[in-house]
Amino acid sequence: MDFFIVTPSFNQCNFLKQTIDSVLNQKVKGKIIYWLFDGGSTDGSKELLQQYDNKIYWISKKDKGQTDAINKGIKQLTLWLKKNNKDPEQVIFAYLNSDDYYLPKALSLVERFFNRSPHRWLVGDCQIVNEQGNEIHKSVRFYKQFWRFWLSKRLLAVLNPIPQPGVFIRASEILKIGFFNERLYYVMDYDYWFRLFENSGLPIRLSSPLAAFRIHQSSKGGSQFRKQFAEQLTVARRYNQNSILLAIHALHNTIAILMYQIIKLNL
Repeated sequence: MDFFIVTPSFNQCNFLKQTIDSVLNQKVKGKIIYWLFDGGSTDGSKELLQQYDNKIYWISKKDKGQTDAINKGIKQLTLWLKKNNKDPEQVIFAYLNSDDYYLPKALSLVERFFNRSPHRWLVGDCQIVNEQGNEIHKSVRFYKQFWRFWLSKRLLAVLNPIPQPGVFIRASEILKIGFFNERLYYVMDYDYWFRLFENSGLPIRLSSPLAAFRIHQSSKGGSQFRKQFAEQLTVARRYNQNSILLAIHALHNTIAILMYQIIKLNL
C-alpha cells in the first residue's frame, strides 16, 4: 500500500517543519510520495523547503489558494499513477494542511485497516491543538467523535463530524470523484464528503487519533468560523432538500457559534 500525501501551504513557516517531519517520520510497508505546494510564501517557507530537496517534491509559486493547491496535488497523483503503472486501489490519497500534523504511527494504522477492508475511504479521530501544540477543545473533539458513530449522509446534512486531517481515500475514488470545488473557500472538504458518500458509501471509522488539527489566530477555523458555518449551510442545501434537516443544521450552526464564542472568552 502506497500513500500519496499533499500539503497546501502559504506563509506557515512557523508550523511547516513539524508538518513535513510528521509525514516523513511515518513508517509504512509501501512508499510515501509527498508533494507540497507553496503559494509563493514570503516568510522563509521557501528556504525551509530547500532543506528537504531530496526528500519531498515541492513547488513555491503563486496560486489561487488552498483548494487550487490540493487540486494540483490530484493532478500529480494522476500523472504518478500512470507513469508508475500503479493500481489506484492500492494507493491512498490524503491532504494535510501546513499547520496540522500526523501523529506517530498514524499511516501504519491506516495501512493496516485498508489492507483488510474493501472500504473506499477512512475517517480517524483528530486532536485539536493550539499554536504551541497543546491539546484544546476536548469537548468539541468528543462531541464530533460521538456523532461519527452515527455517521450517515442524513447526519452530514445536519453537521460535519468528519475531521479533515483524519481522512484517507483510495486513489481509485479520487479518480472517479475528481477535483475539489475551487469556488468554496472554507468547506471544500465538507462538499467532498457528500460526494464520497454518494459514490463510495460509508467510510471506515477509527476512534484512534491519527492527526492534530491546529487552531491559531490566523487559521480559518480560529478567526473566521462564522463564515465557515455559513458556507457549510450553503453546501448542505446543495446536497439535501429536506427542510427539517436544513433547519436543524441552521440551529446547530447558531449554537456552535455561541459555544465557540464562549470558548474563546475562556481562553
